[in-house]
Amino acid sequence: MTDYHALHARIRALTEGETDIVALMATLACEIHQSDDRFDWTGFYRVVAPDLLKIGPYQGGHGCLSIPFSRGVCGAAARTGQVQLVPDVDAFPGHIACASSTRSEIVLPVFGNGGRLLGVLDIDSDRPDAFTDEDATRLAAILKEVFGHV
Repeated sequence: MTDYHALHARIRALTEGETDIVALMATLACEIHQSDDRFDWTGFYRVVAPDLLKIGPYQGGHGCLSIPFSRGVCGAAARTGQVQLVPDVDAFPGHIACASSTRSEIVLPVFGNGGRLLGVLDIDSDRPDAFTDEDATRLAAILKEVFGHV
């Protein structure tokens, strides 16, 4: 399991004073991905147009290049502004299989200053039911601290 206290401290130290969104996303993708062996793919999809996400910084195999808000787990998180905790991706209507090895997924919306949706953080696992409410709460706190001022 992730040592969220240590992860949060590392991310805070690495990102202090940084305002470039891509630099922040790249740093978080790397640190989060390396923090837990449950995390098979870790990355960001950025809002680039109304109702459209494009791949951003990530760790792991290839990701989908574009995801409309109307499709998949990432689209649902962007569309609703709510964390999507999916224990079995095959049971999620409209799941987009960017990697056939993915069994479960957590996707968190990423909000910037003023509540502007910047994108989503997507973490996939090759294990079923890999994510918990604690993962959602702790990751959301990290995202809010890092991106809430940009």
